[in-house]
Amino acid sequence: MALLDVSQLSINFGGVKAVQNVSFSIDAGIVYAVIGPNGAGKTTLFNLITGIYTPTSGEIRLDGESIGGKTPNELAKRGVARTFQNLQICMNMRAIENVMVGAHLRLDRNPLKAALRFPSIQRRDRELRDEAAELMRFVGLEKYIETRADSMPYGALKRLEIARALASKPRLIFLDEPAAGLNPRETIEVDELVRKVADSGVTVVLVEHDMKMVMNLSDRILVLDYGKKLAEGTGEEVRKNPDVIAAYLGAQP
Repeated sequence: MALLDVSQLSINFGGVKAVQNVSFSIDAGIVYAVIGPNGAGKTTLFNLITGIYTPTSGEIRLDGESIGGKTPNELAKRGVARTFQNLQICMNMRAIENVMVGAHLRLDRNPLKAALRFPSIQRRDRELRDEAAELMRFVGLEKYIETRADSMPYGALKRLEIARALASKPRLIFLDEPAAGLNPRETIEVDELVRKVADSGVTVVLVEHDMKMVMNLSDRILVLDYGKKLAEGTGEEVRKNPDVIAAYLGAQP
């Protein structure tokens, strides 16, 4: 059984059919990329799967369980995390505090315990901080642990957002343009990090315009065009697909 199964998924915004009858499945443990021209429906597809939008029609299943229409919080509890095109970082907080925020679903929310600083709360906070520090080392940001986010370079903030998403301990993570706005060195760092995340056992789904990165990382690729599924396959299969060449990659394979 696939980890994620999407069947005939559609959403309409008024008369605009943003995603039309898209179907695909993703096995656990792979890197799966979604590509296509601007306006193809890639981020809309992410928003549908991660609970930001409710589908007009179609079905989304995680491990065989229907999750269409569930909220992002409900999906996070089921092991789904994501990042966004635009940074969602708390700039007035330290880097490690941003990562700790990502683990909020695992916190004891009893306000009395929190107010009285019960020993269990203090112990939980120490453990959470240790986990966050380890995640920052995992993404290569150990030197920024105590740094305020607004003092960090953009490339480091992109990796910080991935660390925060990983703090919820997902089994499936959606990365929306993780290399957008990065210079070549920073892109290589994110490329290596995405593979490292996949090698740790987390299934990765990414939208990315850097085709070199996509071809280097992806086990399978879905191509969208005008909200429709244009092609799906390995990098080599997609690269040679004449419809993809015409719509996205240019005149030459």
